Amino acid sequence: MIASASLTTLLFLLLSQHASGAPTASTTVVGLSMPIRRLNRSQNLTLVAQQAKDQRDMLAVKYGGQSLQQRGTGYNLYVKSFVPQVYYGTIAIGTPPMSYDVILDTGSSDLWLTSSTCGTGCGTSPTYDPAKSSTFHNLSTPFEIQYGSGAVAGYIAEETVQMAGFSVAKQGFGVVNALSSAFNTNPVSGIMGLAWSPLSSTQQTPFWQTLASGGSWDSALFGIQLTRYGNVSGAAQNEPGGVIDMGYTNSSLYTGSIEYHSLIGTPQYWEINMNTLTVQGKSINIAGASTAIIDTGTTNIAGPASAVANIYAQIPGSQAGTGQLEGYYTYPCSTTVNVQFNFGGNTWSMSPADFTHSQVSTTECLGAFFASSIGQGGPSWIIGDAFLKNVYSVFKYSPPSVGFAALSETAIAQNGVKAAVPSPTIGAVTAATNTGAASRAAVGAVSSGPLGILFCFWLASTSITFLLW
Repeated sequence: MIASASLTTLLFLLLSQHASGAPTASTTVVGLSMPIRRLNRSQNLTLVAQQAKDQRDMLAVKYGGQSLQQRGTGYNLYVKSFVPQVYYGTIAIGTPPMSYDVILDTGSSDLWLTSSTCGTGCGTSPTYDPAKSSTFHNLSTPFEIQYGSGAVAGYIAEETVQMAGFSVAKQGFGVVNALSSAFNTNPVSGIMGLAWSPLSSTQQTPFWQTLASGGSWDSALFGIQLTRYGNVSGAAQNEPGGVIDMGYTNSSLYTGSIEYHSLIGTPQYWEINMNTLTVQGKSINIAGASTAIIDTGTTNIAGPASAVANIYAQIPGSQAGTGQLEGYYTYPCSTTVNVQFNFGGNTWSMSPADFTHSQVSTTECLGAFFASSIGQGGPSWIIGDAFLKNVYSVFKYSPPSVGFAALSETAIAQNGVKAAVPSPTIGAVTAATNTGAASRAAVGAVSSGPLGILFCFWLASTSITFLLW
């Protein structure tokens, strides 16, 4: 009787609010999921050496030339790509929406996709066709981005872009009609930059920043968990690679509290101070004000040549690489290497499995740390996936900061799991944002009117999570 009366009262209040024209309750359903994939890494020494050189050259260009609330949550599952060794996820773009796989890169700020006019140079990856979308708008502004050994060029346009249950109308992005072979890797069709707008070569506000600044998220941040396969034999070409949580932190993936570190200066990169680095129990000299950029688009870890040499000096039998492997080091695979980072709080350990980038012979392995001269004014260190696979990372809009938390048993159990990987799909949009103002979009047909409000109340009371596969 009491429960019935309470429900009747609730329904009356909801109906009254709707009839009066007052704002309706939130239409967002918490816990949206969109799956992604990873590609396996070749152990061919020639290819490994070429990829190592590409990574070193790319960082030199990427960093050497730079000076230095509405309810909504969602997450997007990742795929680990070992060629060219990056994590990528699925977005949808256009009207009607079409899905594309893009590199998820916290070290850059541009969104771009290969165009249907790109020709044979763009390989066999799916391409974006502006003629098939009613929301395409050509800004007729040319752009070019240099990525070390590779480059992309095209023009800037606006489109409706979706990711992890969120939609941004009139999102500026690059339509690429010229592409170097360095990015010719199926199925990736482009890059989703997750750094800050001052870095954008297209001078467009990044997708994530529009959502965070427009109040579309419960919390103005996104979290990332990456899985490990480097020490797994027989991994399939495609495997689950982790998750990106948008608008909230996923408490099932970490334990304890999140340790936040403020960004350095005006937000551009996700750049923080690095206090200490320990290898095999010995402190590495990182004298001076060492800074570190947290970069999901970099596979390994780059640092000053003197510090990197000191790291390998702690590993008997290590040798400096030559030729394409210049700046890298090999070491005996039989050696277990223990590394610990400190950014001004807790000490974070890196798994010995992640110190091994690849095995280059029956006895020798290539280390994950390499020397990179990224130019005056650049950061001291680029911290890539080799470290990030060991923590739950959080990228916060306000105050601008990066956070780390210890992985939960649930997250750790996902490492090396040979699971089925779903094909990319387009999920229902739960929050839509214009580039100038925030707005909400319906979830199917349940988010408009009093019945939709009551349904959302029931969802909240029963803690149901939707999974979009």
